[in-house]
Formats: sequence, structure tokens, C-alpha cells
Amino acid sequence: MNESDERSGSEKRRGATLETQKPATAAAVLCPFVPGPRGRDERDSDAMLEEAVGLARAIDLDVRLAEVVPLRRLTPATLIGKGVVERTRGAIEDLGIGLVIVDDRLTPVQQRNLEKAFNAKVIDRTGLILEIFGARARTHEGRLQVELAALDYQRGRLVRSWTHLERQRGGFGFLGGPGESQIEIDRRLIGERIVKIKRDLESVRRTRAVNRAGRKRANLPTVALVGYTNAGKSTLFNRLSGAAVMAKDLLFATLDPTMRSIKLPNGRGCVISDTVGFVSDLPTHLVAAFRATLEEVIEADLIVHVRDISHPDSETQKEDVEHVLHELGALEAGGAVFIEALNKIDLLPPETRQTLMTRASAGSERARHYPISAQTGEGVDQLLEAIGAFLTRNETAREISVPLSDGATLAWLYRHGEVRSRHDEGEIARLVVALDATASAQFDRRLVR
Repeated sequence: MNESDERSGSEKRRGATLETQKPATAAAVLCPFVPGPRGRDERDSDAMLEEAVGLARAIDLDVRLAEVVPLRRLTPATLIGKGVVERTRGAIEDLGIGLVIVDDRLTPVQQRNLEKAFNAKVIDRTGLILEIFGARARTHEGRLQVELAALDYQRGRLVRSWTHLERQRGGFGFLGGPGESQIEIDRRLIGERIVKIKRDLESVRRTRAVNRAGRKRANLPTVALVGYTNAGKSTLFNRLSGAAVMAKDLLFATLDPTMRSIKLPNGRGCVISDTVGFVSDLPTHLVAAFRATLEEVIEADLIVHVRDISHPDSETQKEDVEHVLHELGALEAGGAVFIEALNKIDLLPPETRQTLMTRASAGSERARHYPISAQTGEGVDQLLEAIGAFLTRNETAREISVPLSDGATLAWLYRHGEVRSRHDEGEIARLVVALDATASAQFDRRLVR
């Protein structure tokens, strides 16, 4: 083959590759500044818009128009006012936009009216989040949970087809797809599918319950990392566990939960879990669909709230996360201990950082707030020590004498308790060991045997 033939073949292959790559969908993001039940109008409008655009770009949409839409009152038919609709329609036509994202909750009627007005596909915040979840779910459990939420969302809307079942791309078909021209979804089929998914997820919940019971018998406490999406949970998880969970500067980079066993500085072991990130205005039915996964948070012995302390909307994000945790019952009296990892301190200005470090080391915030950088590792050792201290807070130190020949019992004590001191005298090891109530009872039964 001569040089021209090789070049021709290369060009053909490159052309074939380009033909298979579909161009990104051109999208517009409208962020209504609407009074809501939780004071959505008090959120920083620029931060709201930035987050909405980030959500759109998380599934590779080409955002050509993005703007905050301040409203004095709600318009029942379209949510946003007639003037905004007219102005936006012109921009949509000029920019060749085929998808409009309204960063709020739309009723089916509002969605339909806006589609007619814009002559483009319209989805709301819930639909966009579900589309992202559908594209990101990797495990069977994750796909089940996302599909349950998607079907529940679709059931109340005149969605054109079950495009997500064809799976020609990620997502759940709210952006259109191969079955866009099919007839309306058969509600009976949706109901049957929902019943089946709930049955499968109930099996997942039972399996998780069995696994949790096994960890409790082995005296392995659980630490759950929670936080707003893109707060750095997966980066911290990877640093603590040595795992390689996907960690990118991307909203909802992690969807499927991951668990790893780690060794704490005090020698004790624990299981650490990385969970899906929360977001403002997270739909209730979406939380319900992920309950099988989020039960790991409810049942955790310690919850570490990872916050992006460098984000301008950090305090409001904190409120959003705590709102979801309250919905789950994870912050009820008698529940897990709750501490905060103030992440991304490496991105703070020097003065702000120094103020934060001073506040976290004194006063009422001490022992609850831990400034860290999961990226650089700064402060992570102190966080690990704090985790170990909180997990052993209810343990009682006991003086125990064990024959040196009884290696199994010595190994058990090191595995299930915190050996604070040891002194070997002849054939006897004398130890001071901190054991919680469960481990102490197990040891007593071991002595009887």
C-alpha cells in the first residue's frame, strides 16, 4: 500500500469515527428566581445558575443560553411570565437550541405549554437530575433505584415513550430519543414495572441488613460520608481507603455507593461508605427511590458531612444536606454522631483560611469541625484521629490478663478493642483494653467458654 492509499484509509477511518459521534445537544438553562417553601429566593442567584449549568454540562449538553429569570409572581400556565417566554423564544430560534432546562419544578401542563411556546423539548430540574442519574448508574442496584424514580416521575406526565428501555445511550429518555414518536406510556405497564423494581429493591435492603448485622457481630463500625454533590466526598474516600472511585470536578460524579474497610490510627478497623451527593430541591420521590442505599447513612455509627467550604453558597448547601438527612431520620435523637469535614481549604484565601482554622480549633466548633483538603491531604490525619475517638467514645477500659500462649484471644482483643497498654510478665500478658458494650459482652462469653 502506497502513502496516498494509507492516507486515504486513515481519512476514511477518521470520517467514520466522526460520523458515529453525535453533536452535543444545544441547550438553554433558565433559572427562575421564585419564592419557594424553603426560601429558594434567598439563594445566591449566580450560584443557582452556575449549579444548573453544571448539571446540564454533566451530561455533555452544549449550553448556549443561561440566565436567571427574576419573577414577581408565578404564572400558572407556564411558571415564567409571558414576556420572558416571548423573549426566550427568539433567542432559542437564533441560537438553534433544541432543549430548554427550567431549573425548577414544572407541572405537566406547564411543561407542555412551554414546549409549544418554544417549539423545543423542555425538562425541569427533576427531569435533568434523573437524566444524569440514568447516565451515571453503573451497578444493577443503582440502575434499579434510578429507574424507580424515573418511572414514578413519568407516571404523572404525558411522556411519549419508554425510550430508556432501549438504552441506546445513558439517561432516561427525557431529552428525546429513538422512540420519541411512540404513543403515550401504558400506565398499567409502568405500575407493574414499579411493583417489580420495589420487590427487587426490597431484596437489596434485606441483603444490606444482613451485611450490616455481620459487621456489627465483627464489631466493625460504619462511617458514612455525605455531602452536597461535588463537595469532594469521593476524593476524600479515595485518600482514606486507597480506593480508585471516580472523583472528578463534576456534579454527581458518584452515584453508586462504595464501601471499604480501613484501619484507624488507634488500630481499630471500620467500614467507610461513599454515597450519592445531595443537591438543593432534591425531589422526595428520588430520596425514597434511593432509600435502600441511603439506609447505610441511617444505620451508620458516624456521619461525616463533607462540605466544600470554598463554595460561595456553602452554608445553604449545608442546610440542603441536613434537610435531606432529617427527611431520612438520620439526625434524630439517639442517631449517629455528626461531624463536619470542611474540605477544599487549599482553595481559600489566606485570611479566610486562617480565620476558619482558628474557629475550628477553639470554642463550640472544636471537635465538630475539621478543616481538610482531600486533594492535598492536609488535615486528613486529624480527621482520622477524630473518627477513631468518636467511634470509641462509649468504650470502657478494662484490665485483662491473658496467657501468652492464648494467641487467639490476644488477636481478638486487638481486633475488637483498643489496646491502650500492654505489659508482659513471664507467661502472662497484662493489657488495658477499651471495649464497647457489645465487644465486652462477647469477651465475657469467650471467657466462659
